[in-house]
Amino acid sequence: MSTSPTITKGGNITALMVALLAACVAFQLNASMLSPALVTMGKELNTDQATIGLSQTWFFTAAALFSLFLPRLSDIIGRKKVLLGMMVLMAAGSVIAALAPDVTWLFVGRIIQGVSGPTVPLCLIMLRSAVSSPKKYGTLMGLITAVNGGVAGVDSFVGGYFAEHYGFRSIFWLMVGLAVVATALIAFLARESKPAAGTTMDWLGVFFIVIAVGALLTALNEGSKLVGAFDSGTLMLSIGLVVVAAAAFAGFWTVEKRAKQPMVATVHLRQRSTWAPLLTTTLTMTGIFAVINGIVPAYVQAADPGFGIGPTEMSLIILTPYALLGWLVGPISGRLAPIFGYTKVLRIGMVGSIAALAIIGFFGLSSLPMMIAGTVLLGIMYAGTVNIMLNGLGVVLSPAGNPGFLPGMNAGAFNLGAGLSFLVLPAVLVATSALGDAKASYLSVVVTGLVITVAAFAASLLIPKPVEAEVTE
Repeated sequence: MSTSPTITKGGNITALMVALLAACVAFQLNASMLSPALVTMGKELNTDQATIGLSQTWFFTAAALFSLFLPRLSDIIGRKKVLLGMMVLMAAGSVIAALAPDVTWLFVGRIIQGVSGPTVPLCLIMLRSAVSSPKKYGTLMGLITAVNGGVAGVDSFVGGYFAEHYGFRSIFWLMVGLAVVATALIAFLARESKPAAGTTMDWLGVFFIVIAVGALLTALNEGSKLVGAFDSGTLMLSIGLVVVAAAAFAGFWTVEKRAKQPMVATVHLRQRSTWAPLLTTTLTMTGIFAVINGIVPAYVQAADPGFGIGPTEMSLIILTPYALLGWLVGPISGRLAPIFGYTKVLRIGMVGSIAALAIIGFFGLSSLPMMIAGTVLLGIMYAGTVNIMLNGLGVVLSPAGNPGFLPGMNAGAFNLGAGLSFLVLPAVLVATSALGDAKASYLSVVVTGLVITVAAFAASLLIPKPVEAEVTE
């Protein structure tokens, strides 16, 4: 892998880790801190939960689109420079969302925040260029990536508390402060690296891939409106957008074959080391993300058929243990990955995540202790293991001559899967609500997530071993 000069001094690594962790924490708050506040946001902005959920979807959509090309751009113009720009825009989007007079401005703020989508993979790329030891990199990678599952549970607890006592706007002001801190730390503690300096950015390729993914996500969004209320116009729009997405991807493929300096060589797109991890990431996020960040919190807070628990207590007993365990287990799984194998550790986590979803669906809907047990197991197996391995594989399987390509595409897959999750699983909930049994509707949602996660496990069997990133004892 083409990297910048290796940083060898422990102090420099410590300083870099402080800066990268600050950036990852600031980004993660954009998603996880709002999970317990979605109901409050709907009330304060006088809108329904479907619309508030859509603001989440568009955040992840924007994150997916910017993730496709910003890591590659950072290889060319500077990783530190791009990361700083992302943090500044994150702060600006947070200000807009905090001041939003209506849901439209909330959407604007969330979309601008979405520019920060590839924060975690960009941080991992910067770390990879600074740490040469596979074991040390694995441990530090696990620590950084564990933030993706929640900031040690503090974020969800604080989000629920602030929403309950000060309203949702206070959460966005907190995001502003943390984004400013992260910006300052990166500016002073991180070093610049430009492994592809002098390369021309393939903006035509960027245009086509962004149109393709954007049209596909919009088609899925429009298609979700057909649940329970068929409309021929919406159906035709969805079909038209799928056609646009297919045409744009064909254009992307053609451009990449002919470009002198393509965003990604088509030979890389054909390799299992590219499409298998991307497919696994998308399916995993689709099956799990909305369950833990939307469905379970909503169920626990619902008076009927849930447990009628307030947002602060819900965060404390559900989201906090989930995130805290992910934070604690992440560095351990990262340390084990180069020793036992990235793919082996990934599949262990996948099997455990499937078991956790089964516990939540078949036992947790009737028993709060079992619901807690299921989310605890999901914190260990998904947040602390699967999430770490999928992020890590995006870095260690990336082509040597294009280190930003696969992490960027994988970040797009994470955000694409998150957006799909908030489209597909709530759609299942709405579609099954006509049955008149609310608990059965929630069960159908969790089972749907479980089935999708099983498909993700099957896809993970196709991911090749990243031999160069593993060590032989």
